[in-house]
Amino acid sequence: MSPVIEEHARARLITDGPLTRPVPVDLRYDATEDPRTVHITLPGGTDWAFGRDLLERGLRTPIERGAVRVWPCGRTQLIVELHSTDGVEVFQFEIRTLIRFLARTRAQAPATATPSDGTPEKRPSRTTTTAVTPTTTAARPEQGAQAARG
Repeated sequence: MSPVIEEHARARLITDGPLTRPVPVDLRYDATEDPRTVHITLPGGTDWAFGRDLLERGLRTPIERGAVRVWPCGRTQLIVELHSTDGVEVFQFEIRTLIRFLARTRAQAPATATPSDGTPEKRPSRTTTTAVTPTTTAARPEQGAQAARG
């Protein structure tokens, strides 16, 4: 079995406008690179790397670490909010897609990769793998509501 797990998924890009739009994303895990880290690659080649435990915890309760916020949205959706110098992007994922991906990563992870192994948690990082950067940024939902009232 290959140590790299890749899963193509669809997320909804949440904007401050009335419409959301589906976007393709890639979920990736490489136990040989860092068994605690997962990657979400967005359209345009932007790759976000952060601790697998951040997604796992975010399935149950809101959590924030650095530039990444994750929280459940009802029983079937998960929101991932990514902050960068380019702005804020908010994505809505189907929980079952992430549960399936995380289950595959747990099956592949070495036993020493558990969060209780005494190693520090993975800090989120963002890289752009191509010269193209995302052109659509989204405000946090509460900011959009405030702007509409103001």
